[in-house]
Amino acid sequence: MTKDPYGQFADMMSSAMKGHTRQMASGLGGVLGTVTASGVKLDDFKHEIQDYLLAELPGMPESGGFKPGDRVLAIRVNGGSDIVVLCKVVGADG
Repeated sequence: MTKDPYGQFADMMSSAMKGHTRQMASGLGGVLGTVTASGVKLDDFKHEIQDYLLAELPGMPESGGFKPGDRVLAIRVNGGSDIVVLCKVVGADG
């Protein structure tokens, strides 16, 4: 019994597309991080990021008002090549 080469090709392409989709989707959504003296360290990335963007939100100082040690919420944009820090995150108890 011979294997269907078209079926094998379709299975291979389906598997590759699922892998690419999973990889692309993993970079979406918010991620927590910590402000450092010279950048931000995301919880899911081992290197500090020094070149990041700050969201300009009403009522927030232009500098973002963050200091080293602050926990922040960030998102990846432009296919994950840019990081935008949205806001400071605090515990429910303040």
